[in-house]
Amino acid sequence: MAAANREEAETEISTPDKSRPRRMLNEKQVLDVVPVSRTTLFRLEKAGRFPKSTYISPNRRAWFEDQVVAWQNAVDEFDPNRGRGKGRRVRALTAFGGKADTR
Repeated sequence: MAAANREEAETEISTPDKSRPRRMLNEKQVLDVVPVSRTTLFRLEKAGRFPKSTYISPNRRAWFEDQVVAWQNAVDEFDPNRGRGKGRRVRALTAFGGKADTR
């Protein structure tokens, strides 16, 4: 009997409360939490690497807090073998036939 009660308590804790509305963050609040510029935020969103915003009026967009937190948790899983950006690729050979540039 105690095990059944414990399982019920664990399910209640792990499932989000559906009776309360989801908290929405405006652009300023998101930029306070996520350390990127406004431009980078919109580039990440456009590329599908950040949660999509929702228009709540013609000129006001907001993000759901739970989606931003989930994104932060996913980013927290560091992969040391990931690429580091456009300008940091290993170049095959130099233009003058020299050795490979291994910056």
